[in-house]
Amino acid sequence: MDTNAKITRKNNMLLAFISVIAVLLLIAVVGWFLLKPRAEIIQGQVEASEVRVSGKVPGRILELRVKEGDTVRKGDTLAIIDSPEVTAKLEQAVAAEDAAQAQNAKAIKGAREEQITAAHAMWQKAKAGLDIAEKSYKRIQNLYDQGVISAQKRDEADANFQAMKATEQAALSQYQMAKNGAEREDKLAAGALVNRAKGAVNEVESYIRETFLLSPIDGEISEIFPKLGELVGTGAPVMNVLDRQTAWVVFNVREDFLKGMTIGEKITAYIPALDKDITLTVYYLKDQGAYASWKATKTNGEYDLKTFEVKARPETFVEGLYPGMSVIVKN
Repeated sequence: MDTNAKITRKNNMLLAFISVIAVLLLIAVVGWFLLKPRAEIIQGQVEASEVRVSGKVPGRILELRVKEGDTVRKGDTLAIIDSPEVTAKLEQAVAAEDAAQAQNAKAIKGAREEQITAAHAMWQKAKAGLDIAEKSYKRIQNLYDQGVISAQKRDEADANFQAMKATEQAALSQYQMAKNGAEREDKLAAGALVNRAKGAVNEVESYIRETFLLSPIDGEISEIFPKLGELVGTGAPVMNVLDRQTAWVVFNVREDFLKGMTIGEKITAYIPALDKDITLTVYYLKDQGAYASWKATKTNGEYDLKTFEVKARPETFVEGLYPGMSVIVKN
């Protein structure tokens, strides 16, 4: 019995010793993993150029020829704006050109009595139009002074008033030319009126072309703002075209992590969304603005660390890479 007890006691002591050693080893392993320095993670974000498409003329969206996500080529028609005012101005400009052409032909040929009467009637008509335009402008000016209408309406009324002034003067000149007989200078003036009328037609036709919104670049439609039939103003954004070929990555890096991220350096980054690594080339490095007084030294031996903005481009185009995706670099 004494021998068996001694053996049992020895076995228990050995088992306890092994258990203590195992626990100590486990603690050492866990401590090693916990105290092991971890790799610093630098996270960035993908960005890319976007071109905003807008029109020069106001109107309603008559047609949207693309949808968000569509791929477009430079010069493709993206949308059409319906602008009746521009169409009306074109008709007016064409009519003014026809009138100028007729007056020019009359100056060259010489005026008859009927033509003198017609020129006088045109002058009277122009005077009546000028009178109406002047009254309208004064009313609009009063409303603008009271803050009732916008400056654009006032400017339109002023432009119409000035245009009617020019029209009245032109009609008067034509009447005087018909009455006095066309001289060489009158013929030159008539020709100049024709050229001015042609210029007005060309100008309005250029506005007509602006009702067709074309893609300025190859890219993808990232966002469309108005709905079909909505009214858009001059310069109002209609849609954005994303150029993924220009994609770059932006990092905000503390200066003690800048090693290996200087301009011209190549870095390997991981794209979680694509589950792949890509190679980037750093092309931009700039410190971010400091909003507090920067101190060169501190009394406790510490020092300030600034943050730098780092931009890098993929070496080649990465299919599926879109703005907003995260980019991970292990430092």
